[in-house]
Amino acid sequence: MTESASTKPAPSPGLRMLIDFGPLAVFFAVNSFMGGPQLARVLAATAAFMVAIFLAMGLSLWKTRHISPMLWISGVLVLVFGGLTLWFHDETFIKIKPTLVYSMFAIVLAYGLITNKPLLQMLLESAYPGLTARGWRLLTINWAVFFAAMAVLNEIVWRTQSWDFWVAFKLWGVVPLTLLFAIGNVPLLLRHGLKTDGEIVDKALPPEG
Repeated sequence: MTESASTKPAPSPGLRMLIDFGPLAVFFAVNSFMGGPQLARVLAATAAFMVAIFLAMGLSLWKTRHISPMLWISGVLVLVFGGLTLWFHDETFIKIKPTLVYSMFAIVLAYGLITNKPLLQMLLESAYPGLTARGWRLLTINWAVFFAAMAVLNEIVWRTQSWDFWVAFKLWGVVPLTLLFAIGNVPLLLRHGLKTDGEIVDKALPPEG
C-alpha cells in the first residue's frame, strides 16, 4: 500500500540541510584536499558529487520514506551533467554547468507563466499548502528572476576568478544566497494563504546547479 504524504516522517532542518547541500560540500572537500593537477581534482570532485547526490537520495528515502521532486531533479541533472563532464574531461564545462541549469529553470518557469501552466506549483504544492493562485504566480516570478540572476552571477565569477574561488563561491556564496532568498519569500507566502508548521524554508529548496 502506498503511504500517504501526511504519514511520511518530516525531516529535521539539519537532515534537510544535509540532504540538500551535503553533496555540494563533498564536491568542495574533494576539490580542496585532493592533490594533483587541477583537472584531476575537477574530475574526482565531480565523481564524488555524483555519488554523494545518490547517497543523499538514499538517505532521504531511508529517513523520510520519500524523495522530493526537487531531489529527483537534482539527481538527474547531476547524473547528466556530471557524466558529460567526465566524458569530455573539460574543466570549462563544469564551470558553465550552473549557468546552463539556472538558465534552464528560469526559462521553464517563465514558460509556465506565459502559458498559465503552474509548473512550480506542480513540483512544490505539498510543501506550500494553502498558497493561492496569485501567491504561486508571484513565487514563480521571484524564482525565475532569481535563477536568471544566478546564471549571470555564475558567468561573472567563473570568468573573472580562479577555479578555487569559484568552487568556494558555490558553497559559501550560492548556498547562503539561496537560503536568504527563500527566507525572503516567506512574508509573501504568508500573505497569500500559506499554512505553515514553522518549517517553510527547509521543505522545498531548489536544486543546486
